[in-house]
Amino acid sequence: MQDASKVETVKDQIWVVGGYGQVGQMICTQLGQAFPGKVWAVGPRLNRAEEFSRSTNGAVLPLQLDVRKHIDPVMLSTVKLVVMCVDQMHTHFVEACAEAGTDYMDITAKYDFLAQVERLHEHMQAKQATAMLSVGLSPGVTNLLVREAVDGMDQTDEVNITVMLGLGEKHGKAAVEWTVDQMNTTYQVTQKGEYAEVDSFDDGRWIDFGEQLGRRKAYRFNFSDQHVVARTLQIPTVSTRLCLDSRWITKAMSLAKRLGIFRLLRISSIRNATVKAFGLIPGGEEMYAVKVDAKGWTSGKPIVMQQLIVGQREADVTAAVAAATAEKMYQEKLSPGVFHIEQALSIQDIQRVLHTPLQITTRIS
Repeated sequence: MQDASKVETVKDQIWVVGGYGQVGQMICTQLGQAFPGKVWAVGPRLNRAEEFSRSTNGAVLPLQLDVRKHIDPVMLSTVKLVVMCVDQMHTHFVEACAEAGTDYMDITAKYDFLAQVERLHEHMQAKQATAMLSVGLSPGVTNLLVREAVDGMDQTDEVNITVMLGLGEKHGKAAVEWTVDQMNTTYQVTQKGEYAEVDSFDDGRWIDFGEQLGRRKAYRFNFSDQHVVARTLQIPTVSTRLCLDSRWITKAMSLAKRLGIFRLLRISSIRNATVKAFGLIPGGEEMYAVKVDAKGWTSGKPIVMQQLIVGQREADVTAAVAAATAEKMYQEKLSPGVFHIEQALSIQDIQRVLHTPLQITTRIS
């Protein structure tokens, strides 16, 4: 008889936490096709997980679990990778992953939480586990485009990231709530190597989105990528701005900011009504665009690099990039520790794994 104590546990499962949500379902579906029977849609509502599992003909399995509660690391003994699609307040679950030697990937965008995870770097290293942060479109693809620009220069002085979102796309409730909550925030950015305080939907700048979309005015917004790449890629000035595909709604939001109307979002009833209203705005397209404008020096001469991606359905590209990154983490052993995506991977690494590569237009002058 074989000694049970010597039987090794096979770590081959992928848990997608929030796997029955809008983006989580797409991630599960793509990973379920690549690794059938290994992918679990995880969340506190078993009926939703089971309903989604049935829709995949069992390629994705259901699991009831609330990661906000205490998790015994033993539960993760057969889990090779966790893909996190829901916001967390603390790092208890990430620490459980580390204790179990389970790799962890996070597609959420709250910088204060990501900064908490960063502090687990040495713990993850000691447990030979990898945590990958800033995975998706913004943060994610934007970080990788900035790395591409920095790699193409001897010195990078300034990077401006701009995100355009289409109002025709129906985003998940959590994504809309996050956007509304950022409308009235004051936050810090890096300007000439120093921290400077700025306001969301302030300091508008004209951005050239190419022949198809033209010039649009975009406004500062508290996306996490600007905080991360300033530090990981050592860029003295970084900003991220946002505009919508509707020029007049973008302008109306800018006016509301100037008139102080966004301050009313502190009142919960008005905040909740605004979240609902975003789902009712007529018109708009199911599209997104990201633009990175980088300035620096090469061989003693000034250089400007512009990178542009225009595509359909922001949620789809977020899920595709997340699934591609998860495939890579599942199949290859990456360095242990905590990393933002641009510290561990290049845009080419992701392009090679994506089922439909991103169409990137690059101009250098």
